[in-house]
Amino acid sequence: MSKKSSNLIYWVLTGLVSLIFIGSASGKFFANEEALKMAASFGLDAKTNTILGIVELLSLILFVIPRTGILGTLLLAAYMGGAIATHLEHGQSIIAPCIIQTILFLVAFYRFPELRTKLLNA
Repeated sequence: MSKKSSNLIYWVLTGLVSLIFIGSASGKFFANEEALKMAASFGLDAKTNTILGIVELLSLILFVIPRTGILGTLLLAAYMGGAIATHLEHGQSIIAPCIIQTILFLVAFYRFPELRTKLLNA
């Protein structure tokens, strides 16, 4: 595979992960009545929901920047781990957060060969 096509795949995959997390964070920033009701069912008020959106966006920014991408990957993975735990605690399906977590790791493994080496050969 040429360097140009590899770079294109790199940024397309990064863009897909970014779209997922931007959509999630914007839902926290511009929450409608239904979204706030769902957050309240998890025990979150509107302020806490906004703070989660900020954490999500900051982690995503770190993920997108190549120099800090591994740190962003780990922060987003921890964030999704919290989402999975929250869904389990409240008896909801964990399929969506698990799929997002899997996509995140697949993209990170492609983007950061050193991460793949460390995790798979440890």
